[in-house]
Amino acid sequence: MNAGGFLVLHMYTSHMTGFASQIADAIVLGHTTLLLNALGAILAFVCGAAVAAIQINWGRQHRLRHPYALPLLLEAALLLPFGLMGALTLTWHTPFAVPLTVLLLSFTMGLQNALAAKTSAGKVRTTHMTGNLTDLGIELGKMLYWNRRDRADGERVRHDSPRLRFFGGLVLMFIAGGLAGAAGFKYLGFICVLPLAALLLSLSLPPFLEDVRRSRELRQALQAVSDVLRLRRRRPPPGDAPRPPA
Repeated sequence: MNAGGFLVLHMYTSHMTGFASQIADAIVLGHTTLLLNALGAILAFVCGAAVAAIQINWGRQHRLRHPYALPLLLEAALLLPFGLMGALTLTWHTPFAVPLTVLLLSFTMGLQNALAAKTSAGKVRTTHMTGNLTDLGIELGKMLYWNRRDRADGERVRHDSPRLRFFGGLVLMFIAGGLAGAAGFKYLGFICVLPLAALLLSLSLPPFLEDVRRSRELRQALQAVSDVLRLRRRRPPPGDAPRPPA
């Protein structure tokens, strides 16, 4: 998503470090458009992370068996229309001087990043590699460190092989995903997102439906949402409201 989004938008929508720096640059340069761009992306990213945290914590408090299914299902629900109508979102302007596409992708990145952080107890961030590359470099440094023979065994510097393989694998898979995303957007366009959405849907929908069957609170919440939508459909448009008699 990040690499493919760059081909479409010419910006990395998960690069919050860059957007934070852009805020400082825009303030110094007095560039309002740059400032709005960065603020919009950061707010969307933070909102995505907040929504994921709300969903997961709600699921845990109500003792759902699969609390992570909710944010996964939401991500699939966002990617499906994006894959079908992504080109249209490029023409939908926002108050942040960027198309809706930027905000949608940034929101999705925040949602995904928070989901990975919650499932891994804060060890994994899926949308940026700075921390993973730092940990990889630390383990490589330990592995390459020359231990003197006269050192006691407890004083020797030793690398953590599982940790080295873990972070190395994350970086390689991130690059592989970037290659797939860039190629998909280049040759297929927005529709290349649909297989990802279908995969997320297949992973999240069965456990979500199981929780719906088991949880009375979840059924009540879904019923409340359904009632609100039904009332909105029944409400007449402002122009069709009955006029009082003369």
